[in-house]
Amino acid sequence: MMAALEVKDVSFSYDNDTPVLKNINLTLNEGELVCLLGVSGGGKTTLFNIIAGLNRPQQGAVFLHDRDITGQSGQISYMLQKDMLLPYRTVEDNVILPLIIKGMKKKEARRKAADYFPQFGIDGTQKKYPVELSGGMRQRAALLRTYLFSADVALLDEPFSALDTLTKSEMHRWYLDVMKEIRLSTVFITHDIDEAILLSDRIYLLRGKPGTLTDEIVIREPKPRDPDFNLTEEFLQYKRKIISRIRMTD
Repeated sequence: MMAALEVKDVSFSYDNDTPVLKNINLTLNEGELVCLLGVSGGGKTTLFNIIAGLNRPQQGAVFLHDRDITGQSGQISYMLQKDMLLPYRTVEDNVILPLIIKGMKKKEARRKAADYFPQFGIDGTQKKYPVELSGGMRQRAALLRTYLFSADVALLDEPFSALDTLTKSEMHRWYLDVMKEIRLSTVFITHDIDEAILLSDRIYLLRGKPGTLTDEIVIREPKPRDPDFNLTEEFLQYKRKIISRIRMTD
């Protein structure tokens, strides 16, 4: 498989010289969804900021399709936990913001985005405002905006954590379908072990202070996964393994 994204030997400390990350090596292959799983304060968001070019590591480098992008913002899409839709803009004008920021004319940006509204399941919402949408629809709009920012690699920081269980399950299935259809590769932060197992091709465990990647767990079940996969013994085996590895690194 071809690597879409590589993080090589990354270490990071803030100004007070407190180490946050140490010797991080992570690979995202084309078309994969890789989860970064760990407790709060373990350095996951810091790592995302480094991959997105918002922070520069003291050691190591980040490569996008073999091109060194260390410290360069605007190369990779990054979606935070909250949808961050602007309440005074229509859904359409929220979605096209990345294209406008890159210098595209509004008319052209709307035309480019138009084809994706049906694909992302939000056709008919273009002239509505965020307050008129459900939580799931808002997240779909935010994900489309993220995709338009950079079309083949996305960083998602707990995008479904605020959704109720049924909506989250629906969004999981939808996102995997969209990923396959538009050939998107994703690194996904979560604290939810079940979510990580259900979505991932591989799971990295980020633990300790400074944060290190202690394990890489491959989920070998084919995708899309059976709706009842989380009730199977195979699912429980993955969960037990992850919990035991996390306890070992405490």
